[in-house]
Amino acid sequence: MYTTVDSPLGELLLVGEESATANGGVALASLSLPGQKGAAVVQDGWVRADEAFEEIAGQLRSYFEGTLTRFRIEYADSGTDFQRRVWQAVDAIPYGVTVTYGQIAGQVGSSGAGVRAVGTAIGRNPLLVVRPCHRVIGADGALRGYAGGVDRKERLLGLEGALV
Repeated sequence: MYTTVDSPLGELLLVGEESATANGGVALASLSLPGQKGAAVVQDGWVRADEAFEEIAGQLRSYFEGTLTRFRIEYADSGTDFQRRVWQAVDAIPYGVTVTYGQIAGQVGSSGAGVRAVGTAIGRNPLLVVRPCHRVIGADGALRGYAGGVDRKERLLGLEGALV
């Protein structure tokens, strides 16, 4: 199932699966931005279910208004074991804080050459905005890589007050 939600970043495509345990009844599988590298595309057989995503859409609206700093969304299970470890570390980055790819690599036991693998795992994050990969920056403070575009990464960090 899917829906679209207007946002300051453009129309977001939300894809989910029914879940008996999720707040609102939907586990989010993907959140894509317009023009995003590797973005989800609506497939034949998918059902548009705007009402099923009301809880998630409301949280997104609150985030973009600056009143929500932590999402309470159940995610559909995806990714490799390594990707899930990286994504769990990314999920733990507080609102308004940035960390480096190297810091994430250290947290998941993949220092040194593993920084590149961490960057690749972060780049495959299917849940932009809600899984805050935009909070991961280069060791020199540069806003490196973001599937939705570095300009959007900058906007999200600006919204959170993380840019100095």
